Amino acid sequence: MSDENRPRVVVGALILNKKKEVLLIKSFKWKGHFYIPGGHVEEGERMTQALKREIYEEVGLKVKISQFLGFQEGIFSPLYHKRRHFIFFDYLCQTIGSEKVTPDEIEAEEFLWVKPLEALAMKIDPFTRRAIKIYLKNK
Repeated sequence: MSDENRPRVVVGALILNKKKEVLLIKSFKWKGHFYIPGGHVEEGERMTQALKREIYEEVGLKVKISQFLGFQEGIFSPLYHKRRHFIFFDYLCQTIGSEKVTPDEIEAEEFLWVKPLEALAMKIDPFTRRAIKIYLKNK
């Protein structure tokens, strides 16, 4: 099996601002669906380091990780622009300092802050939906 076809470990951040709204982003990669920011864990990188790095790269925010929300598996989701097998590790985070979002315009073409319950009524990917439901159940 080539590295291209192997499952990929990715981290996701359910980021809360001071108003307890969550940050959702949108890009071509998830076919018009909003999702939580995150990305791939690099070789030799801890998941928490990868999470902070990815968040800063994608949306320009510094975050504090509050808790691990859970993991989930995405195998060949028809919503993703490529055929991929992902293993998602999702974390609850709070913004540190500025809440000014600066999308990188590659991974994050659009963003919004929204109340978690309102997010569930939106066009979001199923992995983001599950992370939000876990958060709401545990809060």
